[in-house]
Amino acid sequence: MSSLSFSHGSSHDAVTARLRAAGCVFAEDEARLLISAATAPADLAALVERRAAGHPLELVLGWAEFRGLRIDVQPGVFVPRRRTEFLVEQALAHAPHARVVVDLCCGSGAVGAALAAALGPVELHAADIDPAAVRCARRNIAPYGGQAHTGDLFGALPGALRGRIGILAANVPYVPTADIALLPAEARDHEPPAALDGGADGLDLLRRVASEAARWLAPDGCLLVETSERQTPAALDAFRRGGLTARPARCEERHAQVVVGTVP
Repeated sequence: MSSLSFSHGSSHDAVTARLRAAGCVFAEDEARLLISAATAPADLAALVERRAAGHPLELVLGWAEFRGLRIDVQPGVFVPRRRTEFLVEQALAHAPHARVVVDLCCGSGAVGAALAAALGPVELHAADIDPAAVRCARRNIAPYGGQAHTGDLFGALPGALRGRIGILAANVPYVPTADIALLPAEARDHEPPAALDGGADGLDLLRRVASEAARWLAPDGCLLVETSERQTPAALDAFRRGGLTARPARCEERHAQVVVGTVP
């Protein structure tokens, strides 16, 4: 830990300089957030040093912004990406009147919370294989009456959901195993490998979800999965093999690629 100390209330320039020296691109904005989060000068120094050491800003703050919501995040839980807001937008466009929503591979539960916030009263479920993620998601979906479940994909869900899900958002890991080492250090060193690693071609979990989704969707329901542009043809094929009609959607601005599946 550095011996840096900051005078709380007059430290913006000093914090910005420390963050900039550490390579933070948005040092001024981050400085404001860290100063707001600190309760005392010593606390501020600790937050700044964690960020300068490469910890993700969201984990240092304890929250991430997602579609205007403040989502609680904790060490060991996947940090929601702003590009995933596109998946939420696509879900709302395809099923604007959905009454049953499932956030599968939920991580922090950001997607489920954002959908519930936009849709109004819904039956909301979130599920993840990682108990730490489920605990975090439970806090984030509680304001919407959501239930969080621990388990492996559909095995975590109550059987009563079968055939009733209007929006099934499955933000599965999709980084090929060999590419994990190429990720930015913030993700590689500070996020759980299971939330990143999608197997040899990155599509192991996507294929499992696509193979079962049709049995869980309502007749007018939809499955949405985020993937990469190069993986999209194989993802579309997996959806179709699972009995779904599939189409891709892309947001160039956010470099976001989503595959949307519906029951024929």
